[in-house]
Amino acid sequence: MTRTGHRDRENKYEQTTNNRRAPIILTADDIAQGKESYWSELEISGLVRNLSPQLWSFTHLTGLYLNDNNLTKLSPDIAKLEHLILLDLSNNKLRSLPAEIGELIMLRELYLNHNNLRQLPYELGRLFQLQQLALKGNPLTQELLVIYNEQNGVQKLLTYLLDNLQVPDMQPPTRPWLTMAEPTPIHHVSNVFTVMCYNVLCDKLASRQLYSYCPSWALSWDFRKNVIMKEIKQYDADIICLQEVESGQFESFFLPELKISHYYGIFSPKSRAKTMNEQERKRVDGCAIFFKTEKFELVNEHLMEFTFLAAQTADGEGSEEMLNRVMPKDNIGLVALLKTRKVEIDVSEKSSEFENMQPFESQPLVVCTAHIHWDPEYCDVKLIQTMLMMRELQKFIDQSATMFNLSTNTEKQVDPNSIPLIICGDFNSLPDSGVVEYLSRGRISVEHPDFKKLAYKLCLRKVCPVVDQNEKEYTHPFDIVKAYADGVLPFTNYTFDFRGVIDYIFCSQRLFSVLGVLGPLDTKWFSKHRIPGCPHHYIPSDHFPIVAELELLTKKSMAELEKQKQQQEKNNLENKSGNKNNNSGNNSNGHVRR
Repeated sequence: MTRTGHRDRENKYEQTTNNRRAPIILTADDIAQGKESYWSELEISGLVRNLSPQLWSFTHLTGLYLNDNNLTKLSPDIAKLEHLILLDLSNNKLRSLPAEIGELIMLRELYLNHNNLRQLPYELGRLFQLQQLALKGNPLTQELLVIYNEQNGVQKLLTYLLDNLQVPDMQPPTRPWLTMAEPTPIHHVSNVFTVMCYNVLCDKLASRQLYSYCPSWALSWDFRKNVIMKEIKQYDADIICLQEVESGQFESFFLPELKISHYYGIFSPKSRAKTMNEQERKRVDGCAIFFKTEKFELVNEHLMEFTFLAAQTADGEGSEEMLNRVMPKDNIGLVALLKTRKVEIDVSEKSSEFENMQPFESQPLVVCTAHIHWDPEYCDVKLIQTMLMMRELQKFIDQSATMFNLSTNTEKQVDPNSIPLIICGDFNSLPDSGVVEYLSRGRISVEHPDFKKLAYKLCLRKVCPVVDQNEKEYTHPFDIVKAYADGVLPFTNYTFDFRGVIDYIFCSQRLFSVLGVLGPLDTKWFSKHRIPGCPHHYIPSDHFPIVAELELLTKKSMAELEKQKQQQEKNNLENKSGNKNNNSGNNSNGHVRR
């Protein structure tokens, strides 16, 4: 029998009521009119002792009422009803619950009043969406009763059970390395390096309130920091860009730990840190850039505070939106101007590999990392923060080019693409967003829907003074490309409520060759182990690190690549010509192509 409503909510915890709901029965006229019945809830009652195995085939059920029967056990097959939101087992004779009940992660209401339960399976703690848990009338142990009867006892009991659940041996599989291209034959080893981008999830956000599917011990910084560092060192990137690093963590953990592996790093917290005392500042997160000192030298650094940049543009039409929507979001970007160093190699051991290697020539390199605002309702803020970032990068590169005498003419005009540029970050934006469109294409319509039709135009002319002659597009001058092609990664952020690609590595298209990227974690691992989201026992953040191997191209390398490209095109033409001749010969011999 289906139920059309729920019982008296005042008595959910104290007693089980058995107010029958009238079934909805289709009349002959209903059937004649083509109406169909759909039942998402099922009630079975009548002192039932055993349940038919066929019940577990009704996987569409969202509500199952098995109360007021004589059930002594519950089949592990209950886990097949994965869409259950409500399960009522009150007034039975259950002595235990199967561990598989913990797989019903959509469950919000569970009624177990008046059974014979002494213990609860620790797997019950996995029901992180559970809001109502009725246990009255069971001979539970004193330990469980004390927790349950506390204020907010349901959540405390679920936390206790999950924290004591034995961790299964289910290490995630190794992520594959995807080779995209080979280095140019004449490359110098100093010009090939790897870049990592990783949001490590700051400690203050790693809470049971946000990640209730993860045990509290696995959310603690003392546990996560070691897993994070193990992952960072595992990939051994030459440049590491991190987001959500807390100020105290940078000084006490990341900087000394990575110094052991010969990294040096720079860091800045979000703008709010300026208004806080020393103790409070330690909890403010920000961005960090680390690099191997044997490969790079720090020349200059620059902090981009989007709060202050937004305030500078707020003048005239659109200033209200800029001040009220963009300025309060104190996200930041951090920039480092590096210079490549010659990597010493033992040529005697691999002389054949390096016999064509060009002489080393130190080159400048700009690395930027940013953490853009998170809220999906503020897509306009994300886009404007990105535009502010690109404007600041242009100013920084203008200054850097002067330092390296890279002006293109006597008037000291600088080609923005004269210095290799790498941009890494958590942009909190999907591949089809205005943010990614603007970065990838170098332009975006002034009427793009992500601006939400708000009056930003006059303000944004200061940020993007270069628009097309019809003033229909905002532009930036950098020719950059994503290191990861679309579709390579199914997600870089994986939680119960959201899964998608929001972390990116961009690099100068003309000055870099993408040699390879770190591939995705096998999605079958998540489904096999029914992992609702991250962080997890073995995954310390809700983000996954992304890594790319790049070759910094010199003029000789670019000429070599162009030569290879022309040769490839020539080979393709010859292959096409050869195929045509073969087809002609086949047809002359009477063969028919199907």
